[in-house]
Amino acid sequence: MAAEPQLPETETRWDKWNRIADNPRWKIISETNVLASFLLAATCIYGFVQLADEVMENETESFDSAILRWFRDPTDMSRTIGPSWLEGAALDVTALGGTTVLIFVVLVTLGFLWFAKKRKALFLIGAAAIGGQIFNSALKGFFSRARPDVVPHLADVHTASFPSGHSMMSAVIYLTLGALLSRLVVGRLLRGYILGVAMLVTILVGLTRVYLGVHYPTDVLAGWAAGLGWALICLLVARILQHKGKVEQPGEKTENPLQG
Repeated sequence: MAAEPQLPETETRWDKWNRIADNPRWKIISETNVLASFLLAATCIYGFVQLADEVMENETESFDSAILRWFRDPTDMSRTIGPSWLEGAALDVTALGGTTVLIFVVLVTLGFLWFAKKRKALFLIGAAAIGGQIFNSALKGFFSRARPDVVPHLADVHTASFPSGHSMMSAVIYLTLGALLSRLVVGRLLRGYILGVAMLVTILVGLTRVYLGVHYPTDVLAGWAAGLGWALICLLVARILQHKGKVEQPGEKTENPLQG
């Protein structure tokens, strides 16, 4: 029997995990993920429709009110539960789902893709972000749900309540960027890290909207469902376009923008 090849002595722990993650045996899992993404996107859309129906019939009022009150001091509804610094932290985190921050994140990402010579991916991400914003505005205008009046608001709000714009647009932007950018890098560990950070930010932003009393829990759940559905659809489109060669493949070499 031939001796097994020895690993390079210079291989780091990170290299080892990347080698394991990129093993060809995982290919079937990657292919299955396409079907899973499609089914999950359909589930998100179905879940949003069902939740919207319950909200329009006022069948979630007791649940929404109970959760909002749970986050407040029973003796003073203007005060949140938890340590004194938590409210300030919630305001900082919720800003990550605000229009100004999201526009900045998208522009920075587009700038990176421009200098990295990944122009096709740039237009795809730009279209995903703009389309998500139009989708969010259309949903808000259609349902026109009033903001919660159960507890005092601890952040300024000016638009309709359902679905939560911060929650939905966080999912639309961060999850879409995470999904599409993860398709442009090599290594499953790095892809997992990008998607994990995107999911964490999306979840935290949604939770702060309820904590600050500016959204019902069902607003946030609906925002997550719609945003995740949109992100998954964008991921599927990216996979199809990459397969057809219309969007850069992961690790595809491009001209060095610092040369020439």
